Amino acid sequence: MIEAKGLSMVYQDGTEALHEVCFEIPEGESCSIIGPSGCGKTSLLFIFSGILKPTSGKALIAGRKVVAPSREVALILQDYGLLPWKTVYENASLGLELRGYAKKEREEIVVPLLDDLNLKDFSYHYPKQLSGGMQQRVGFARALALNPQILLMDEPLSSLDALTRETLQNFLLALWQSNGMTMLLVTHSIEEAVFLGREIIVLSPRPRRLATIVTNHKMGAVNYRNTEDFFDKCREVRESIEYGAT
Repeated sequence: MIEAKGLSMVYQDGTEALHEVCFEIPEGESCSIIGPSGCGKTSLLFIFSGILKPTSGKALIAGRKVVAPSREVALILQDYGLLPWKTVYENASLGLELRGYAKKEREEIVVPLLDDLNLKDFSYHYPKQLSGGMQQRVGFARALALNPQILLMDEPLSSLDALTRETLQNFLLALWQSNGMTMLLVTHSIEEAVFLGREIIVLSPRPRRLATIVTNHKMGAVNYRNTEDFFDKCREVRESIEYGAT
């Protein structure tokens, strides 16, 4: 479903964000990307979302080269991306409105989503009236309303407290298991990468290459965090990051 073929990204100021990165993510898999700050993780997501064009190499989705934003792909950002002057319902339905969905169609899609995310009672609240976790759930609702085949996430839980973060990690796991969409998550948290990634892509610092891909076939259960296998996998990922930095 997602394929990077020799992706390189050099910005106008000469900063090399990515250098010949190659990997494949099968359809329906959940994959984490982790690495040191400034290693090109966000640039990689922006390339697959169609926002950025790589300097060289190809980004492919379902075998087609990514040249522009796609209806198949939804991107969730770290800062939630909510418009402060719009209500929860209006923010959640914004993508549908931009795509020309009628008012009734938007309502039929968004209302059940807000109910599933325990946001229905806050439909007419504004972002400033919500907690960080609730704001992030609105961001998820807006993305899921578009029924994407691929969900790209750029550290969506990094600013949340530990308990809220764990709750939303559980939500993402359940979402992946029920919807069967392909998920690509950028995170700085080793534990989060292991909990949510069946494959974990480890990027190195300069020159920002692919260091390794760690397989994690035992992920998929909420109680995985409490198992010895989970701690062993976290240790393996940590060692891969340290090795890639040398």
